[in-house]
Amino acid sequence: MALFDFRRPRADTPQTLELPIFALHSVLFPEGVLPLKVFEQRYMAMISECLKAQRPFGVCLITEGAEVGAPALTHAVGTMARIASWDMVQPGLLHIVARGEGRFRVLERRADPQGVVRARVEPLPPEPSLPVPDTLQGLLPLLRAIAADAGAERIAEPHRFDDAAWVGHRFAEVLPIPLIARQKLLELDDPVSRLEIIHKYLAQRGLVS
Repeated sequence: MALFDFRRPRADTPQTLELPIFALHSVLFPEGVLPLKVFEQRYMAMISECLKAQRPFGVCLITEGAEVGAPALTHAVGTMARIASWDMVQPGLLHIVARGEGRFRVLERRADPQGVVRARVEPLPPEPSLPVPDTLQGLLPLLRAIAADAGAERIAEPHRFDDAAWVGHRFAEVLPIPLIARQKLLELDDPVSRLEIIHKYLAQRGLVS
């Protein structure tokens, strides 16, 4: 199975850009919050570079390999992340909090001499801003309760309970589902379809009507 799409972008696709990639056993969604502990030298250098240049990095779910050691293989679709805060708690250990931005698709990748993966990526179009359909409004009380319990550090404000994409992303990042299922929800382009899948999952468990 191909892990990456090496097609040349069509003339009508968004401009490509290069991103350093953080390969993780987690999935970041647009506007999501990602706390990270950074200690590997290659990622310390990468984060320092991003801070100095005020540039984002990419987050991709690992398909083969580990978060530490040799560069891992990842899924092609990931999310750009921008550092919101950082703290050097002790020498050699950096705590950062990143915020998810837009999604992207990896077109090609290479590892630099430090072991940081550099990828040429194609930004994916933002999902349309659509209201939550009347038939799926039953999801909102549960998400409001989850957001209140989690706090702004976990589900960052502003909260947009009237936006189907935002609601779907927040559910997708907190549901107790396998990582591959989370990845598939990230890759969906239709926010209403994502909500319908989430509603079915929760209804089967008696959590929404």
